Amino acid sequence: MKRPGMVAVLAALSGALAVTAGAFGAHGATGKAAEWLRTGATYQMVHAAAALAVLAMPRGRGPALLMLLGALVFAGTLYAMALGAPRWLGAVTPLGGLAMIGGWLLLAIIALRR
Repeated sequence: MKRPGMVAVLAALSGALAVTAGAFGAHGATGKAAEWLRTGATYQMVHAAAALAVLAMPRGRGPALLMLLGALVFAGTLYAMALGAPRWLGAVTPLGGLAMIGGWLLLAIIALRR
């Protein structure tokens, strides 16, 4: 993934997955599963859009990748549990949150150095 275009493709696919999960949460799931799908979709969509915006900045590829990776882990574990995966995956979810936070902090560091 050396081309910045590939990161944009990943962000676009992440946004598409977020819409899909959100729609399933709104129309096909109930209870805790619907809540997990909505939460995952919200965080994933915000970070897909943020990653696209950050890519337009000089040296924005690193923060964008961290945001996308974090959103994948965070939302992915929630989606998996909503679809019946074991709840111990919930212990992995915060690692995605840490990666998303890392993306924002790296963005702040890059902005301060400019």
